[in-house]
Amino acid sequence: MTTRDHILAIDNGTQSLKAMIFDLQGKMRGKVQVPFEPYVSPQPGWAEQDPALFWRTLCEACQRLWQKGTLFKEAIAGVALTTQRATVINMGADGRPLRPAIVWLDQRKAKGLAPMKGPWAWIFRLTGLSGTINYLRSEAEAHWLALHDGDVWRRTHKYLLLSGYLTFQLTGEYVDSVGCQVGYIPFNYKLLRWARWWDWHWPALPIQETMLPRLVAPAQVLGQISAQAARETGIPAGLPLIAAAADKACEVIGSGALENHIGCLSYGTTATINVTHRRYVEPIRLLPAYPSAVPQHYNVEVEVFRGYWMVEWFKQQFGHLEQEAARQQGVTAEALFEKLLEQVPPGAMGLMLQPYWSPGLKFPGPEAKGAVIGFGDVHTRAHLYRAILEGLAYALREGRERLERRTGTRITTLRVSGGGSQSDQALQLTADIFGLPTVRPHLYETAGLGAAIDAAVGLGLHSDFTSAVQAMTHTGRLFEPDPVQQRQYERLYHEVYKQMYKRLRPLYERIRKITGYPPDPAALK
Repeated sequence: MTTRDHILAIDNGTQSLKAMIFDLQGKMRGKVQVPFEPYVSPQPGWAEQDPALFWRTLCEACQRLWQKGTLFKEAIAGVALTTQRATVINMGADGRPLRPAIVWLDQRKAKGLAPMKGPWAWIFRLTGLSGTINYLRSEAEAHWLALHDGDVWRRTHKYLLLSGYLTFQLTGEYVDSVGCQVGYIPFNYKLLRWARWWDWHWPALPIQETMLPRLVAPAQVLGQISAQAARETGIPAGLPLIAAAADKACEVIGSGALENHIGCLSYGTTATINVTHRRYVEPIRLLPAYPSAVPQHYNVEVEVFRGYWMVEWFKQQFGHLEQEAARQQGVTAEALFEKLLEQVPPGAMGLMLQPYWSPGLKFPGPEAKGAVIGFGDVHTRAHLYRAILEGLAYALREGRERLERRTGTRITTLRVSGGGSQSDQALQLTADIFGLPTVRPHLYETAGLGAAIDAAVGLGLHSDFTSAVQAMTHTGRLFEPDPVQQRQYERLYHEVYKQMYKRLRPLYERIRKITGYPPDPAALK
């Protein structure tokens, strides 16, 4: 008789969906990855996707996984799901999406909103936070939908994140994990529940409480795989679907970063630095700590919004030679970019990049733009590529310092996950810039592994998160700082990089005033 001691983890990322099977030692026993276009743009700045595409790729990935024959279905004890964050879907009363999903990369803003009324509006004016709240309201997809797609908004029965949509497809229940709640929604991040009736989120957003799913803590049961889902995916009907968390949160525990002295870097489409805390700490005022994949814990996070998307940008704009060579050699263009990094010394001969390709709310401010300084006739595209990776590491080091100040905890070691973690050069320059030992986890698929850890604990296959993380995560290659390179990076970081934003900010503000881009949050009323 087959022992049920394996986990099916589903990871719906920005550019692909993966179905993976893990054992209780964290070894991946099977994997199928189905790529898809991240989004379509009906208009400039829009990012939308047919929700049915997410479900079709989930079904395809699972069915192909069974065809591999690497593991009998009978060995699977349960299923866990992790997804990209902040992608929203409007569901009708018939359980079907009413329109394309708005993907997290979408840049549209709701303009012309009626001012908030009532006590909260008065409080925000008194505390000088009206501009911040106006910015948040303008960014909320729900406001754009209510203004520009009113018929759909009126017919919206449930307003779901992608995790909630796929959970509904798998179980037939409108339920979602607390760990997945990241977005412009009326969620109380400190209490890890929907906002109370008197909270400012309700007058700030057009969402009604009846439109939201029931919430379940990570490692608890969301529901069972329905007969319909079993027919379409091949997952055995009746298997429990265990609540996990959003992809970044799962990456943290999948990297083994359970203690608050371990900084978890995610070198993905959005680059982040995270630490796990029992205490709720806002990394920047009014910007919340997000739910952890561990119940009653938080991920205190600083993000660089366009992060390792900049590698894709570089590939499309400057990497045509590598793309062609990669096609001929049957490898990825990113693997060939390693040779570009090897051609350039640390510090990129003074070429410095500030990776603020997208503005922020508080830091960088909404006026921020990207910048590259220090160009000379010696610089090539290889120097620019190294400057991109170094600039991202500088920005995340600044994030580390912010987290240490806010939490009062010193980060002593780093774990790095995401696509960029596969680059030895990227991890070495990270160790040098941070001045910290930097570890690549034993497994690239840390988001899927983190979801499997949630399921293993929830199913009682591991007694708690400490034992599950110890058993299922393992360290891979260690990158130690090079003392010579560290000293050079230390000077570049303090004497150049940390001076760039405050010196360029007046110019960014002039650019915004002259061109109207990026928009001023105070004007978005």
